[in-house]
Amino acid sequence: MLPEAVDAMLSLLRDDFGNPSGVHAHARRARAVLEESRDRLAEVIGCRAREIVFTGGGTEALNFALHGVVAAGRSPVIASSTIEHDAVRNTVASMVRRGNARAVELPVGPDGVLDLSIASDLVDASVGVVAVMAVNNEVGTIQPIAELAAIMRSNAPDALLVVDAVQAMSWVDVRPLTRVADLVALSAHKFGGPKGTGCLVVREGVAIEPLIHGGGQERDRRSGTQNVAGIAAMAEAAVVTDARRGVTVERVGPMRDRLLAGLCAAIPSAVVTTVGPQAAGSAHVCINGIESEELLILLDREGVSASAGSACASGALHVSPVLLAMGVPKERALGSVRLTLGASSTDAEVDLVLEVLPRAVQRLLT
Repeated sequence: MLPEAVDAMLSLLRDDFGNPSGVHAHARRARAVLEESRDRLAEVIGCRAREIVFTGGGTEALNFALHGVVAAGRSPVIASSTIEHDAVRNTVASMVRRGNARAVELPVGPDGVLDLSIASDLVDASVGVVAVMAVNNEVGTIQPIAELAAIMRSNAPDALLVVDAVQAMSWVDVRPLTRVADLVALSAHKFGGPKGTGCLVVREGVAIEPLIHGGGQERDRRSGTQNVAGIAAMAEAAVVTDARRGVTVERVGPMRDRLLAGLCAAIPSAVVTTVGPQAAGSAHVCINGIESEELLILLDREGVSASAGSACASGALHVSPVLLAMGVPKERALGSVRLTLGASSTDAEVDLVLEVLPRAVQRLLT
């Protein structure tokens, strides 16, 4: 977490613990913090404050978006890319199994970028929802959201665009995404806020049924007592991240490039996965002849925290559906390594990886 977000959260946990739905002084102070945080977040996202619905994270926000608009009467034909996060992939699959939806898959090219020509053919008037992530969580690919929105306006004007912007805030300005999307999901822990806090932007006029029922909080769209401390910390993290984004991208991008170049120079069998437009902090390689699980164990012993795919799937390593959708051969995908950099990453950490990872690979190959 960003220090500023920690400070914002701790002060509320210590001093202002009221339930914002109450009427006494403690509650009024909590409600004031809640609405101020909503205003601050709206400015960074590029939406109206009343369009923000606070959730327990990005996964809940995406479940809410997909289930909610279909339940409200939108066509149950859902088109999503083949490299979506499991929060979309598994939600759509669940809706299909229950007979509540029909899925349309939008393919990507070898660079991980949505194939717009095929998308133009598949997205037609029967489609009610299109769900595409702004930045891929595994390989960092940045998707052409504005171009997709233009296709939808032409081919499926009644369809809603759901954008998973969970991975986006740290690396791209989300305001342009919000301008063309109908629903946008965010998660605080991806930009220096606390885990378990997120939001869904529901643009004015979008009909949506609640996923969680109860006391009618969040304009009766998401019931349950709000996590005021977490929300305040999320707003603070968003403001700080937005202000520093340009400097962060300018510093981290070259650091990432040095890391990838050094790995490929030291490991002949290493192949950089993504060659298209991608987030500055994403470094993903596949190493022929090894399996990720063994490599990750060796890296962890040396103080390097890496993963093979989505962090949500850690502990159950398998071939990444994202890599397979990009056309990466299964044998190569088994050796995938995801090395994500962030605002706090240092050159010394890059040096450590460049020292430790080639040595670990050599040990596995001999």
